[in-house]
Amino acid sequence: MKVDSHAQDISLSSPDWEDYELLDSGDRLKLERFGPYLLIRPEPRASWRPALPPATWESAHAVFRPTRKDGSGHWQFHSPVNSPWIMRYKGLKFQAQVTDSRHVGVFCENGAHWDWIGDQIRAAQRPIQALNLFAYTGLATLAAAQASARVTHVDAAKKVVKIARQNQALSGLQDRPIRWIVDDALEFVRREARRGVRYEGIIMDPPKFGRGPKGQVWEFSRLFSTLCQACRAILSERPLFVVITAYSSRTSPTTLRHTLGEMMVGFEGTITAGELVTVEQSAGRVIANATFARWLSSM
Repeated sequence: MKVDSHAQDISLSSPDWEDYELLDSGDRLKLERFGPYLLIRPEPRASWRPALPPATWESAHAVFRPTRKDGSGHWQFHSPVNSPWIMRYKGLKFQAQVTDSRHVGVFCENGAHWDWIGDQIRAAQRPIQALNLFAYTGLATLAAAQASARVTHVDAAKKVVKIARQNQALSGLQDRPIRWIVDDALEFVRREARRGVRYEGIIMDPPKFGRGPKGQVWEFSRLFSTLCQACRAILSERPLFVVITAYSSRTSPTTLRHTLGEMMVGFEGTITAGELVTVEQSAGRVIANATFARWLSSM
């Protein structure tokens, strides 16, 4: 396929949440509601001043305090938080929880992807095998399974795969065919290629840095294009979609567009790229959470 170097980037938000809100932001922080709890987390992009009064911020149940350069730290609690707690997104039901990371088990800006993935699978009206790499707690996996795909879920952390399986049960999707794999993403893809396994859909959410279950080192800047080319070898003859989300601050939509374009050479389809964003409730300001690129078959 030919990549349009003049294509415009787009912003995707996820406006259909009921259990999540970005209430306010500023002073490099954000005030969010996750179900019944108000949490304050770091947000380097929020260089402006908060719009809501200090009393609203002071009502937060907990504040995350980073203490190390890698972003890890601890939560300072002002009110009790019963962790884990249950959240919902449309037909999905899942756990959220506070840990020694600022993350709570869900990246809410990805709701736009979950909707899109489900829509494409349902519209295809044919069997779809989907692979979810760096799959975390499984919301994209469950969205694909809910839409009737057979899904292979791969993450290097045994703990989060366990949570993803619990989320499958919470969502009432125990009967859906999901294969749960604890493995290094690149090594798994290469083994699938040797085994002759093929997929119609690929979802990947690679971090900036990570380690596989055997200590394998993942570095986005060094291995991302290698992973994309490895994924090329496991695409079926009629792929339906590819979704890439990147949280590395050095990755632009243009970079993802061209890397995905190289991966999909020879297949007829279109690429959309841009940013996943969250719109603040207080003043309507927009925080860009991640870059993304999506390929969709035109066949």
